[in-house]
Amino acid sequence: MAGIDVHQHVWSVPFIEALRARRTPPLLDGWTLRLDGEPPFEVDPADHDVERRAETARRDGLDRALVSLSAPLGIESLPAGEARPLLDAYHAGAAELPEPFGAWASASVRDVDAAATARVLDAGFAGLQLPATALAGPGGYERCAPLLDLLEERGLPLFVHPGPAAGAGPGWWAALVPYVQQMHAAWFAFRAFGRPRHPRLRVCFAMLAGLAPLHGERLAARGGGRGEVDPDVFVETSSYGPRAADAAVRALGVDAVVHGTDRPYAAPRDLALGEAAGHAFRVSNPNRLLLGKERMDVG
Repeated sequence: MAGIDVHQHVWSVPFIEALRARRTPPLLDGWTLRLDGEPPFEVDPADHDVERRAETARRDGLDRALVSLSAPLGIESLPAGEARPLLDAYHAGAAELPEPFGAWASASVRDVDAAATARVLDAGFAGLQLPATALAGPGGYERCAPLLDLLEERGLPLFVHPGPAAGAGPGWWAALVPYVQQMHAAWFAFRAFGRPRHPRLRVCFAMLAGLAPLHGERLAARGGGRGEVDPDVFVETSSYGPRAADAAVRALGVDAVVHGTDRPYAAPRDLALGEAAGHAFRVSNPNRLLLGKERMDVG
């Protein structure tokens, strides 16, 4: 079954060179990634071999694989003079990726420039990725409002991805503690502050929003409403398997779940929910996320 993967990472040559040109984190020292507050991480060069990754995407049966900036690097929060060369390099490299790749745009959340983001989106990016850390409360939505207004005006979606996660712990710690906490906060912040301000915005949360949708019963018990399903909110499946995906479907309905892998950090999983659900996750739901209901083409 062909389809769409809304969440992958590939570092192009221009982006790698821009990271290697830096003298302070985030930087790439050879193939060693150095970030503030985290131990050095040894990057596998094969993970960012563009032709090899394109072949992997084709073997996965994908018509499209959307690449996003690695938000945990913290680039979006750097001062403009530091962020701009990295963002420019990411966008330039992503625009040149071969099929079946597409890409999410990215933007500074410290020095918000909607006009610059509009010029990037003009190049054909699928929508805009922002870090969950930038959308965790009312202040973040106020700061990022020009970017989200732009998406609404253009009918393009937002992709919310975990942001920086400094702190000591074993290798799995960031993925299981800070990332989950960030996505949980971003999910409820969108409900409380994002949706009222941006009623037409389509949004997708990475990693099943840290399983925040499963807290609907507690939300209702604490006076937050009955957890009504928002038809323009989606969650993607990266790093989760059948039990979590099944729980997300029960909480949100099958129409809210889209296929994402987080390659090269995780591989596709058999979610064991049947052919109809598989088609929804990989084809119809991603098309609704990316194109909107009025322009949906599921093939």
